[in-house]
Amino acid sequence: MLKKTFRYLALHFLPFIASLLIRLLYLTNKKKFHSPQSISEEPIIFACWHGELLMLSYLYTHYRKKVHAKVLISNHFDGELIARTIKHFGFGALAGSTTRNAARVLIQAIKTIKEGYDVGITPDGPKGPRHEVADGVMAIAQKTGAKIILVEIKPTKYWQIDSWDKFIIPKPFGTINFYSTSEIDVGSMQIEEARNLIKEGLNRHEQ
Repeated sequence: MLKKTFRYLALHFLPFIASLLIRLLYLTNKKKFHSPQSISEEPIIFACWHGELLMLSYLYTHYRKKVHAKVLISNHFDGELIARTIKHFGFGALAGSTTRNAARVLIQAIKTIKEGYDVGITPDGPKGPRHEVADGVMAIAQKTGAKIILVEIKPTKYWQIDSWDKFIIPKPFGTINFYSTSEIDVGSMQIEEARNLIKEGLNRHEQ
């Protein structure tokens, strides 16, 4: 009973509180965008490491005036917290992971892109290994023809959680550097070639 009560309270209150804290941290930092000036209007896959996803919504809205995107989120309890948090920023969620129930999740993601949505994905999520690119992002891109934008989010001041992904939370009064690549087409690449390209791109500004 106590566990159910905790889950209920956490799911109904923590996401709202978390969304306020994310906004506060963003507002109290300087921002620098090291990114192309514009991107295609076609559906795009935005990829970043799991440990850097906290401020991903702000890179997205740097390009898109209206949020029209869904993010692949694990269907565990922590994934539900993330899904409810990003809902406060206008993002939908695709529940599941590309390591569990992979076929169903890939079909969902492919359908979502064909419906005109952008898709956000953490290539090393939901449980790692850290900074290793799973097949899902390549499979989605190759099945849909969607281009990939690689995103790195590097605050100058931050807390780092002792978790598998070394999750980063920006501290106030620093600078958040947003790096993103031009659109990458992996449609004609072999899986390993695409994997190496994505991994290299996501580690370009490793701290």
